[in-house]
Amino acid sequence: MRVLVVEDHAKLALTLATGLRRAGMAVDVVFDGNDALEHLAVTAYDVVVLDRGLPGTHGDDVCKALVAEGSPSRVLMLTAAGSVEDRVEGLGIGADDYLLKPCDFSELVA
Repeated sequence: MRVLVVEDHAKLALTLATGLRRAGMAVDVVFDGNDALEHLAVTAYDVVVLDRGLPGTHGDDVCKALVAEGSPSRVLMLTAAGSVEDRVEGLGIGADDYLLKPCDFSELVA
């Protein structure tokens, strides 16, 4: 499985990538929404682990772009924005799943 981790907190992003690699996944990491869009334009990812509050292009706009182009990539929002309204909004713009930070790593892998 090929995964793109989009997270602006470098330590968290690298920790996630290490864990996902140990679980047998191929992982790329970017730290802002602009780089995410560039990577998504040239690489087919099975899953995008996406923070919402990103510098550059907001995570919501990255998700909307994937949906608009009919991308087969599944979007898992991993974010601190955890109100019911936040979750409903994230799923409403096209995320396939929504996890709150911090999350249990086994739940993320599942």
